[in-house]
Amino acid sequence: MTHPFDTHLARVAQAGEHAVWTPADGALPALFLSHGAPPLFETPDWMEQLFTWARSMPRPKAVLIVSAHWEEAPLAISSADAAVTPVYDFGGFDPMYYRMRYDTPEAHDLAGRVLKTLSSEHIHETGRGLDHGAWVPLKVMYPEAVIPVIQLSLPTGDPASLLELGAKLRGLREEGVLVIGSGFTTHGLPFLTRENILGQAAAPGWSVQFDAWAREALKRGDVDELAAYRAKAPGMPYAHPTVEHFTPLFVTLGASSDPEAERDFTIDGFWMGLSKGSFTAA
Repeated sequence: MTHPFDTHLARVAQAGEHAVWTPADGALPALFLSHGAPPLFETPDWMEQLFTWARSMPRPKAVLIVSAHWEEAPLAISSADAAVTPVYDFGGFDPMYYRMRYDTPEAHDLAGRVLKTLSSEHIHETGRGLDHGAWVPLKVMYPEAVIPVIQLSLPTGDPASLLELGAKLRGLREEGVLVIGSGFTTHGLPFLTRENILGQAAAPGWSVQFDAWAREALKRGDVDELAAYRAKAPGMPYAHPTVEHFTPLFVTLGASSDPEAERDFTIDGFWMGLSKGSFTAA
C-alpha cells in the first residue's frame, strides 16, 4: 500500500520547478502555521494545503523558524551545518518516523545574519537539529530540502517581548528569508478524547471557540486582544494548558510589515480536534 507521503511526493514532482525569490519579488511574508506531528504525513488534504501555500510564494533563499518545541533563553540558534540529524521529540508513532530525515544544506550565511541582527540579545549557537515543529511541516512544504534552515529558540511566553523579537527579524524578509512561527492554534492534548484522536468526533467546544475567537481578532487586527488571550479567549485554559504553541504567533505578527493589519486564516479546519489555523502576515 502506498503511503500518503509518497503520494504527496509524486504530486510535488508533477508541480515542476519552484521559482526562487529575487529582490524584484519584494519582501517575503511571515507565516504562522499549525505544525501537526508525524501523522501530518498521513493527512493528504493538510499536506496539499501546506504545499499549495508554499507554492503561492517564491521559493525562499532561506528559512528562519521559531517552534513551540524549543523554549530556551537566552536566545539560541540551531546548527548551521548541513544534514544535521533532526530532533525526534515525539513518542508512540510508527518507527518509520524516527528514520525520517530533512537534510537541508549548510546555513552559515543565514546564521551569521541572524546573529548580527540579534546581537543585542546575547544570542548563541548550538549544535541542535531541527525539532518536529520545524522539520515536519517544512518536509511537506519544501520536501526537496534545498533551502537553508535555521531554527531560533522561543525565549519567553510574553507577547510584547515576542512582538519585539519579531520586529527585529523583519528586515530578513527583504533578503528572501521566510520567517515562520510554528505552533498550533489550539493544543489541548490532555483534553482530547479517543474519538477526537481517531477522527470519529467533532472538534471539542473549547477548540472551536478558541479558533473562532482567534480568527475574529486577526480579522480586526486586534493585537491587544490576542495578547490578552489568557484572560479573554474562550476555551482557555483547555485550548492551551501550556502556552508555547500559541506564542510563536506573536513572533510572526512582529515580523510582519503591520502587526495590526486585518488578516484571515490561510489554512483552517481541525485535525484530531485541534485547530489547524495558520495565516500569512505580509
